[in-house]
Amino acid sequence: MAAYLSRLHHISLHVSNVEKIANDLVSKFKFNVFATKVTGGSRQLALKKGAAVFVVNERPKQSCARLNEELLVERYSPDPQGVREGKHQSLKCLYDVSAPHAVDTVSNVCFEVEDVERSFRDLSRQGCDFLVPPTTLQDERGRVTYSVVKSIVGNVCHTLLDRTKYEGRFLPGFDVIDRDCSSEEEDMSCPVTHFDHITYACPRRTTHQIMRWYEKLFGFQRFFIDSNEDVDEGFVINQEGIGLRLTAMEYWKCSKAGIVLPSVHKKEPDCKFVIAESLPEQGRNQVDTFLEKHRAAGIQHIGMYTKNIVSTAHVMAQAGVQFFSPPPAYYTKVGKQQEIEEAGHNPQVLAQHGILLDTDLHQNPSSQTASRENRRYLLQVFTKPIFTEDTFFLELIERRGATGFGEGNIRALWKSVQVHMEKEQAEKPVQTSHY
Repeated sequence: MAAYLSRLHHISLHVSNVEKIANDLVSKFKFNVFATKVTGGSRQLALKKGAAVFVVNERPKQSCARLNEELLVERYSPDPQGVREGKHQSLKCLYDVSAPHAVDTVSNVCFEVEDVERSFRDLSRQGCDFLVPPTTLQDERGRVTYSVVKSIVGNVCHTLLDRTKYEGRFLPGFDVIDRDCSSEEEDMSCPVTHFDHITYACPRRTTHQIMRWYEKLFGFQRFFIDSNEDVDEGFVINQEGIGLRLTAMEYWKCSKAGIVLPSVHKKEPDCKFVIAESLPEQGRNQVDTFLEKHRAAGIQHIGMYTKNIVSTAHVMAQAGVQFFSPPPAYYTKVGKQQEIEEAGHNPQVLAQHGILLDTDLHQNPSSQTASRENRRYLLQVFTKPIFTEDTFFLELIERRGATGFGEGNIRALWKSVQVHMEKEQAEKPVQTSHY
């Protein structure tokens, strides 16, 4: 039986410089710090933008690895009753594990579930490796039960969380920052509402294994990026020096939750997962670069949904966010300018921040001549990496009725990353030759 996921709760970052990443998320990406857990030995900061929540954790140094392992042993054996009551909460990360990693990383995707205990039993019977067994924490606002399961992808793990008996703004153990919640004016200019998708960078020939794991244990379903996509091969980009295979999957919100995401026509999945692996025919690309610099498979980028990508990108760019630029030919391709204008946008404005637009070509043929308001399309743009290493970055995405990913956008987006990586690599010998 699969674990029943009701919604994505938060995504955890493990970084060596908490202040810098938190400050960047606040000053550049317009998140707000709303809850903290600060002790003498660790820091966890919760930042929110709409329903998108990041928890930034202090990443343990390599020298702390042995201490961390000892704390894990102390916490989870041999006193299961003590664990359940939260007696050994000396471990540094609440609702996560502070496993050491060589570089900054995004390594935990937390889901709310209906029953943590049942999920633990069912998944354990199917061979899942739990890093944290069911553990209950409480304060004056109620109690929360959670567990942490290791995924099949690199250092990624999933916290399974039941907060149905908790009335607080976040989670027990965190101090909530009371502030004047009059940020509506800022949100109108930078309206990020939720996480749209999460993309994994994985080694070659691992996609099917990963898909089976999520389908069997978490109830994910295959999501076809393109209607002509081969079931076994996925969506393949094999041109212009790029060899990539992209395969997507999704889970569905609990209908009882009554949460409606921004969609013109229907309720949509809470968050899509995309698996990216490189193809050997075209040589190295950004997936290979991620695997090398991250030193493991993992989360390469996260798509953040915005109601107005032009305004959001403009505000973020003014605050210092850098965006990847697609090849200039993207905006001059035959029919692209007309496509952008028919969708109600100015090609020059989109080009200013590298925003790409794709019309949903698989909509009902009768709608091709429909009014501008009924035309389905999506807009996307990648930011440059936000960590010191060229690993993790963010994406802005605005959906106007389109539920998938535009084929033209995908090729141009990944090409923009490829061009950046090649430029960075080409500049290295020039820089080192001066010494």
